[in-house]
Parts: sequence; C-alpha cells; structure tokens
Amino acid sequence: MFRSFSSFGFSGSRVSGSVPASLASVVVAAVAPFGSVSCGCARGVDAVVRPLASSVFRVSSFGVGRGAFARRSVAFVRALASSPRPLLFCFPLGSCPAPLVPSPSSSRCFGGFGSGSWASAAFAVGLGVPVVVFGVAYADLPSSWCSLWAVWRPVVVGGVSGFVLGE
Repeated sequence: MFRSFSSFGFSGSRVSGSVPASLASVVVAAVAPFGSVSCGCARGVDAVVRPLASSVFRVSSFGVGRGAFARRSVAFVRALASSPRPLLFCFPLGSCPAPLVPSPSSSRCFGGFGSGSWASAAFAVGLGVPVVVFGVAYADLPSSWCSLWAVWRPVVVGGVSGFVLGE
C-alpha cells in the first residue's frame, strides 16, 4: 500500500516510551527506504522518526509558546501536502476529539481541541492527503470524517495494523 507514495509525514504523541512511539519506530523503518520522511522536533513519535527523517520541522522556527507547536504543525502538513505523492502516518495517544473534523482551514483544525496529532490528521485530510492512523481501535475512529468517497479501511505497514482514510 505505502509503495505508491513517496513522501511520508509522521505525527504523534509526544510521550517518550509510549505505545505510539514504539509503533512509529517500526513503521518508519518500513517506509523510509521508499521515499522522503518528515516529522517534528518533539519527544515521543518525533524522536523515534527523526534519525530517518530527511526533513525535521523545529518548533523554535515558529516562535514560542503553545501556538508555536500549532504553527509548526500547520507548516509541516502544508509542506507534506505540496510534496509528491504524500501520506501522513498518525500515532495519537487517544481518540479524536469529537468536534474536530477535516478542513483545508488550519484554524478550524488547530482550534484548541487538545490533540495536535488528530489536528494534523484533520488538516491533512482537508488538504487531500491520505492519512493512516495507528494505535486506535476501529470503534474510536472519527466516523464523521468518512464520506461517499472515503471510509476507514484496515491496512498493515511493516507488520503494524492501522486504518487508512483517503487512499
């Protein structure tokens, strides 16, 4: 499935040693040989992806405070969306906040819902980038994100099970 893509973005929990970070370490090793990899500069998922990343988005480039993380994530998703054959891998720590829905408007996705991972995924979907979510049960996926053309489908990457939307 992932071999039809050539640009891979990774977003996820900032908790070091978490299940999402462990899953990300397996997935990045599986896809890095097939294209460019981008991520952020935080702990957790970003830290395990960074050694194989060709592009790292550093929050220090976007100011200070909580807003800098959102600005960094917006720039990351926009850059991924403009790259050839993009795919976002998302490793959230929990389920998607109920009011969050995909949108091409960054302010609608990064509106203080409490999950930067899910906000990045919603923005990516809004920009037409397929998203694979790992570590979340099917019942916890946001059904409101589905449409006639896109539904959550099971997928396995590097032996890790997840769900893809928008492929």
